[in-house]
Amino acid sequence: MVNNDEFSNRLKIIMNHFNFSASSFAEKLDVQRSSISHLLSGRNKPSLDFVLKVLKGFPEVELYWLLNGVGTFPKSKIENTPTPSLQSETITKEIESNIEDKTIKQPELFANNLEEKEIERIVIFFKDGSFKNYTP
Repeated sequence: MVNNDEFSNRLKIIMNHFNFSASSFAEKLDVQRSSISHLLSGRNKPSLDFVLKVLKGFPEVELYWLLNGVGTFPKSKIENTPTPSLQSETITKEIESNIEDKTIKQPELFANNLEEKEIERIVIFFKDGSFKNYTP
């Protein structure tokens, strides 16, 4: 459950970060000024629609941070990390080929220092926001 006071504090952090007043923040999100006022005072709980507008209007905001204070704001960027595009393609192809016969093998990339374990599911997230979920 979302704590109203903590949620309103996180909204204030977002507004301060982007130098928005309550009125300009409401305008940016296309919501009534009174909605922002009620949220900031802790009077109202945020609606799903409001949360989605914040996430859409401010991609730097993480959902779990906004709702529960877990995570970081703004979103942390991982730097100096090589792009694993070729490795991802190889792993995806291996998973897809092994899915059909219901045996998924751990790629050698992840096999170092791991005990033999049964895989429950594999989820691959793509940069466009989509994902594939594989269950053996």
